[in-house]
Amino acid sequence: MSDTPKGALYSPELLSLAVELAGSPYDAAAPLLGEARSRSCGSIIRISSHRDLAGLGLQAQACAVGQGAAAIFLRHAQGRSRQDIADTLAALETWLAGEGTLPDWPDLEKIEMARNFPGRHGAILLPWQAALDALSNSGDER
Repeated sequence: MSDTPKGALYSPELLSLAVELAGSPYDAAAPLLGEARSRSCGSIIRISSHRDLAGLGLQAQACAVGQGAAAIFLRHAQGRSRQDIADTLAALETWLAGEGTLPDWPDLEKIEMARNFPGRHGAILLPWQAALDALSNSGDER
């Protein structure tokens, strides 16, 4: 196996995260639906939830990095407030811009190597953006 940057990005650990998404299917009939699309790569993440990010479902049309970020989001999103999601998104944007530290969200270190690949930054942000879109439709501003 080559020791190229691409090889370092698409590690077995990152690729295994994508498999987790199968356990949380998107439900188009759920009351809370959100979507986000990356302008840079065209990736799309759709999130469904029945209430307050409980019973989350996700549909990802994204690269392995976007799918990995989505799996990490799903692992730890339940019970989080809209403000927590927004704060984490802002911290991710700052970190990806080369400022600040890795945000305080469990398992983000599993995609830390993607920081060196600006073309993947948009895909990393999608789960948090889609969740905010879904929560903006709920009237829940906790």
